[in-house]
Amino acid sequence: MTTKSSGFTLIELLVVVAILGIIAAIGITSYNGYVSGAKRKSAENVMQQISLGQTEYYSDNGMYYMNSTSTNCTPSSSTSSAIETNLLGGSDNITPEMGYELCISNDASNYKITAKETDGNCQVTLTALNVTARQNC
Repeated sequence: MTTKSSGFTLIELLVVVAILGIIAAIGITSYNGYVSGAKRKSAENVMQQISLGQTEYYSDNGMYYMNSTSTNCTPSSSTSSAIETNLLGGSDNITPEMGYELCISNDASNYKITAKETDGNCQVTLTALNVTARQNC
């Protein structure tokens, strides 16, 4: 007497689980790339807003706003807060969710805006001449 069972074998179930694991790993990697790219673009948009704020600050004060008088600065939460207060009208544009901190330094009589990733090595700079440079991104 032969009996016919209707169901899946253990091997079939293991193959399906392995395929789902591979698809999930690819999806998570792609998602993380999209998130970091979106955060970088958000930082670049805020840098453009700061550039516009610099134009207004220059009109009012006859000089550009700077966190540092040297050619390089170290972005931190305090420099980011000072930028929001002095150039962005106190708005909360530089948020922790953005994942970047910003500062402004002197760059040969102009300014250079620097954004550094808080949990990584990516650094984006924007000069007064609207030249953007990315490092380790």
